[in-house]
Amino acid sequence: METIILFYILLFLVAFLYSSVGHGGASGYLALMAIFSFSPEIMKPTALLLNLFVSLTSFIQFYRGKHFNWKIFLPFAIGSIPMAFFGGLKTPNEDLYKKILGILLIIPIVRFLFFANIKVEEIKKSNFILSVLIGVIIGFLSGLIGIGGGIILSPVLLLLKWADMKQTAAISALFIFVNSMSGFIAQIIKGIDFSADMYAYVAIAFVGGLCGAYFGSLKFKQNILQYLLALVLIVASYKLLFTSA
Repeated sequence: METIILFYILLFLVAFLYSSVGHGGASGYLALMAIFSFSPEIMKPTALLLNLFVSLTSFIQFYRGKHFNWKIFLPFAIGSIPMAFFGGLKTPNEDLYKKILGILLIIPIVRFLFFANIKVEEIKKSNFILSVLIGVIIGFLSGLIGIGGGIILSPVLLLLKWADMKQTAAISALFIFVNSMSGFIAQIIKGIDFSADMYAYVAIAFVGGLCGAYFGSLKFKQNILQYLLALVLIVASYKLLFTSA
């Protein structure tokens, strides 16, 4: 009983933090499920479903704040949506799945520890072809592992200086939603194995995402939570890469 309560608390915090920076939180959900020894058959569809609720909530808040840019978003979506579906149809073996996920978790760890507040002074014009190619790569990984891809896209947008922090959050939120939907549809076609506690997971993540998106679209600093989340991701990444549990 104490274990499941701890999982619920961490799930709320993960949804809150990720949503506050425009992410659906799949990498965080997957990290938690890895720590609590969920099977990959449950982890992948569960994370995608949770992503749908949290990322849509986050997108609506940032869109209302007038931070969204369709011109930047569309090329990434064109490349990612079909590849997320294709990746969602693939089933890597359990060991390979955990290793890929462990490596991908390093990206949000670096993001939260070292690039929490990247300031883009001068926004540059995005490149259509490059955006589509980036979308293809992120989309496939999104469907294959069960992430929305925003945690990969956001540092790309910031480092290329194609968007500022708020625009990046808004674009990433919708990017995660469409990729998660595409990957989730693929999972439905394959057949989904849900946890019996799925409704509770969705409710908790939805509330956490709603709160995070509200504060994140305003002037809210969440540095302490980011460091705590990075710690959770480090533990999960280590477990996935260096243990057999």
